[in-house]
Amino acid sequence: MNVSRRTVLAVAASGLLTGCSGPAKPAPAAPTATDSPSSSGTRSSAPSAPPAGPTRAEIVARYGRHAPTSWGLTVPGALSRLPAGGKTAALTFDACGGKGGNAYDKALIEFLRRRSVPATLFINSRWIDENPSVFEELAADPLFEMGNHGTRHLPLSVSGRSAYRIPGTRNAGEVFDEVSGNRAKLTGLLGHPPRFFRSGTAYCDDVAARIVTDLGERFVSFDVNSDGGATFTPAQVHQAMQDVRPGSVVIGHMNHPHGGTARGMSGAVPQLLDQGYEFVRLSDAVKA
Repeated sequence: MNVSRRTVLAVAASGLLTGCSGPAKPAPAAPTATDSPSSSGTRSSAPSAPPAGPTRAEIVARYGRHAPTSWGLTVPGALSRLPAGGKTAALTFDACGGKGGNAYDKALIEFLRRRSVPATLFINSRWIDENPSVFEELAADPLFEMGNHGTRHLPLSVSGRSAYRIPGTRNAGEVFDEVSGNRAKLTGLLGHPPRFFRSGTAYCDDVAARIVTDLGERFVSFDVNSDGGATFTPAQVHQAMQDVRPGSVVIGHMNHPHGGTARGMSGAVPQLLDQGYEFVRLSDAVKA
């Protein structure tokens, strides 16, 4: 079935990232040791040291009076394309968690493994809580790297901006909470902090992006929306992947197994490999 580029873009505009569900109930500002599953999938009782970096109070003092000048999917400091160099592209897949967002697209991951295609997986705190054993398996696979997809899956704003009817963080302190809560969880599970962060909906303002940087991560956006928030059919995913160019950062979702992502990728990725593309994890292309 042929799907026009106009159709794909229209669906993307109306349903972008709807595969990421809305925010959960407010979370505590600071995570506790029992927030994270242990390597066996049970709750950990041993406290883990939080990642080094500025405190919440320091971030509020530094940015509490700053007004953002940009808002959207591409703001200063955000990574939406890889640095120049070769016919490379990066696949990134979000696992959003929350109501309707806790499933696991095993077929997608198995396809990537069969073809030895690396990817960066942006994992939300709620998804980890619902899938501790799957997270452990993915984290142990060198084909993948884990990125921070937030604590409550919120758009990242210092002024309460919303995206797709999901209210964003309201101030610098809430930006800190959204990033650092899941950062501490991932650090405890992985043994090292994540390098990359993507907010719920991938929306951000420029001040929030600076806070992410100060907390030791890089805000990641994208330039190819492959599955319209897990709403695309396989044919639409395949069509969207025709926009991949050298340096592209592709966004998709790995928490909707009944969507078209896995089947669309299984058709599009081999074609790109045949065209000479190499897929890399973000950390392979973006050096610290």
